[in-house]
Amino acid sequence: MPSPFPGMDPYLEHPSRWSEVHSRLISAIANGLEKQLSDAYFISVEKRVYQLTSDDAVLIGIPDTTLSTFSRAATASPREDGIISESTTIATLEPKADYSTVTLPIPMEVRESYLEVRDIETGDVITAIELLSPVNKRTGEGRRTYEFKRQAILGSQTHFIEIDLLRAGSPMAMRETIAPTDYRLLVSRANDRPLAQLYGFNIEQPIPMIPIPLKIGEQDLELNLKALLDEIYAQARYARRIDYQSIPVPPLRDMSQAWADDRIQAYNFP
Repeated sequence: MPSPFPGMDPYLEHPSRWSEVHSRLISAIANGLEKQLSDAYFISVEKRVYQLTSDDAVLIGIPDTTLSTFSRAATASPREDGIISESTTIATLEPKADYSTVTLPIPMEVRESYLEVRDIETGDVITAIELLSPVNKRTGEGRRTYEFKRQAILGSQTHFIEIDLLRAGSPMAMRETIAPTDYRLLVSRANDRPLAQLYGFNIEQPIPMIPIPLKIGEQDLELNLKALLDEIYAQARYARRIDYQSIPVPPLRDMSQAWADDRIQAYNFP
């Protein structure tokens, strides 16, 4: 069954859930576009690697590192033959110094998937498709790495699609000051740069169809994100797993929350 919302479901943005949504949606986008592609193209699923601390990982929905503990064997213990071992301490020990237990930031490797439409003969990247994650929109290594790659694409002959279905964090840079919206879809055609198409929409609105450009002169593909989101929503049984009586993370604006409550109340959950 589809989500209660006509566009993006804000409950899918929860940090504990987004990593799964991201993985499922990347696969669904690849499969959906492959059905439209001619034999001249193929879709490559690529991965980007970030080095994060465990604190950062928790904030973007990756479970914290579990540390194993160990205990030292006592150094002063009689041997089975009754002879005192050399490590036995006879003298009275000095009092132990006071100390505090602290938690250190543990480095973690995080892998993030993105898509590339490639020419099957040359392997050239025709169109790059990015689905943003919290790590891309927060200050830190993840954003710096992503912005470096973004600038490289924008300076190339590769078309660029950027899908931002997250309300939290800072939107990606552009020259103009644009009215804020909950979500953004960016279509940057290599032959039109520096101009690009920005589709902004809010929680109350449907998700626009996204044109996926190919080689100059060829017809665009169409990406129906809403249909794919509803598909993975049903596959993952989110209607039964999500607590729609809770407040979304991040919280909605007051008017949007009232609108969302009405949608949820009228929805026939399983």
